[in-house]
Amino acid sequence: MTLPLSQPFRESALVREIAAQIREITTQPWNIMEICGGQTHAILQYGLDQLLPEEISLIHGPGCPVCVTSLEAIEQALQIAARSDVIFTSFGDMLRVPGHRQDLLSARAQGSDVRVVYSPLDAVRIARQNPDKQVVFFAIGFETTAPNIAASILHASRNQIQNFSILPANVLVPPAMHAILGSPENRVQGFLAAGHVCAVMGYWEYEPIASQYGIPIVVTGFEPLDLLLGIRLTISQLEAGRHEVENAYTRVVTHAGNRTAQEMITRVFTPADRLWRGIGPIPASGLDLQPEFQAFNALSRFEIQQGSWSEPAQCIAGQVLRGMAKPYDCPAFGAQCTPQSPLGAPMVSSEGACAAYYRYHRVKP
Repeated sequence: MTLPLSQPFRESALVREIAAQIREITTQPWNIMEICGGQTHAILQYGLDQLLPEEISLIHGPGCPVCVTSLEAIEQALQIAARSDVIFTSFGDMLRVPGHRQDLLSARAQGSDVRVVYSPLDAVRIARQNPDKQVVFFAIGFETTAPNIAASILHASRNQIQNFSILPANVLVPPAMHAILGSPENRVQGFLAAGHVCAVMGYWEYEPIASQYGIPIVVTGFEPLDLLLGIRLTISQLEAGRHEVENAYTRVVTHAGNRTAQEMITRVFTPADRLWRGIGPIPASGLDLQPEFQAFNALSRFEIQQGSWSEPAQCIAGQVLRGMAKPYDCPAFGAQCTPQSPLGAPMVSSEGACAAYYRYHRVKP
């Protein structure tokens, strides 16, 4: 079963019907991880987890790009933004992500020229308008933002806009899945893959993962029926002992994905090791610029002071991002750590698990 474009994706009768089907086919405990923070928010917003049988545990994955952007990258951003010759641009969510001592929003309050943009091409436009300034874009996100960032590099290169660069911080989903499944503490038995990432990349990358680890992976969207259908298909595979990749988001996702976007990513970027906040280094899980485009790498343009930084001792964001703890397991949750005064990135982002639990009043049972 897949959902056509004409389907009312929040119809309560259909939601109850699929939830009943899930309860009927579930005979033993299963742990399923939704990769994307957008999926986490939808699950909590619509109370989908509360419709499931108690045997099913939903584990929230590290699929929030703001949350997993490393403390090192935040500190690099703050150092670059502090320069008087720099206009630092970023998506809005990043401004309140805490660094070691401050965030980009407080840096702006102290005089740094930090601006929110909605596209990296906006940053290119700002660079064209300010030829006496260096304009840097904070290149965060999963495969979904990479094509637009690649397009901004290509546009700047073609038009010889030499005062534009990016701070590379993009991350990739498949290596993170390998890291989770290969961990000795792994509890995940099935994955809900993020539909928007698969719209770009397809789901051919996930087939070797399903085969290697013997785990079902189902591509889902973000509406209640999308998510419940994805859970039902995952449970059906688990109960039958199958481990395949299924696409429950056919109205958006194809097996091959968007080849034009993939070619653009490949042309501009190359895989690189990347630090994930709260998780650590994951090999080949990030994107760095190809040698041809290294002139647009802000890390090559500016001298960055290296340091060793750590999260606040009371913050368990790393455990939350690895699916080892729920946000309400953190002693600081809702007290010292709130969206107004966050200790960790998952409380800041609109896709962060801690922010979702706070917003939807989820407390420890």
